[in-house]
Amino acid sequence: MRLLGDPVLAAPCAEVTDFSAPVELDGGCTDLAGLVESMFATMYAFDGVGLAANQIGVPLRVFVYDCPDDEDVRHLGHIVNPRLVETDGVEIRGPEGCLSLPGLEAPTPRFDEAVVEGHRVDGSPVRVAGTGFFARCLQHECAHLDGGLYVDRVTGFGRRRLLRAARRAPWAGAGVRTAP
Repeated sequence: MRLLGDPVLAAPCAEVTDFSAPVELDGGCTDLAGLVESMFATMYAFDGVGLAANQIGVPLRVFVYDCPDDEDVRHLGHIVNPRLVETDGVEIRGPEGCLSLPGLEAPTPRFDEAVVEGHRVDGSPVRVAGTGFFARCLQHECAHLDGGLYVDRVTGFGRRRLLRAARRAPWAGAGVRTAP
């Protein structure tokens, strides 16, 4: 797991242009389906609800999710080359955390509704709509692939407090966190 300060988290990820091309993962190669499988395993190992490929050091536009919405409906899937095509509803400042800033969270503004379009690993199109917590997850993961972290959306005293906590965290400066 890549942590705050790792350059791969701050750079926009590349589009997947060949859905059958090998993907380099942990010094070896796999296919796109293998990457998604590895991402799910990593997300579950760290008790997450979403994970972007750059969080495991792969700078491709891919994310996975296993996230409930506010009505406790489970949403499970992956999106290759996701595009956040719509946000709507009220903007809610709610608690948000990230596997790349373990143990920290801050009130972060996100829209209550989101729609993401992209592809599955086989190249077929997919459109995913979410509300509440799931909408927050979709926006969060899309931001990762654009080189952003939730800390970028936190302002004022909350941002200063979050960055101070990150500097003091036991993982600060580590760059990579291994599964528990």
